[in-house]
Amino acid sequence: MTNSPDGGHRPSRRDVLRPVEYVGGAAIAAVFTAFIVLFGTRDWTLTLITLGGVFIIVLMVLALLSMAVKPNSSEHGDGAGGDPERRQGGDSPH
Repeated sequence: MTNSPDGGHRPSRRDVLRPVEYVGGAAIAAVFTAFIVLFGTRDWTLTLITLGGVFIIVLMVLALLSMAVKPNSSEHGDGAGGDPERRQGGDSPH
């Protein structure tokens, strides 16, 4: 994020458009699956149910996967896992 002149934070363009990417990806997957169901069954009711179900499922999976990823490497720490002997500069016999 970047700082604005008034001292507040302004999200970057990528941060603002991220939800649009998730909804767009879920919509593409849902429409693709709905076309397959429509051409296979010729049943509009089943097609619409499939469209809605796949959209919700893919959107939830993308949201859950995005929550599992930390975008900043500085949030991960130094990789020592809390072990002071593994940190650089520690009193390690290694």
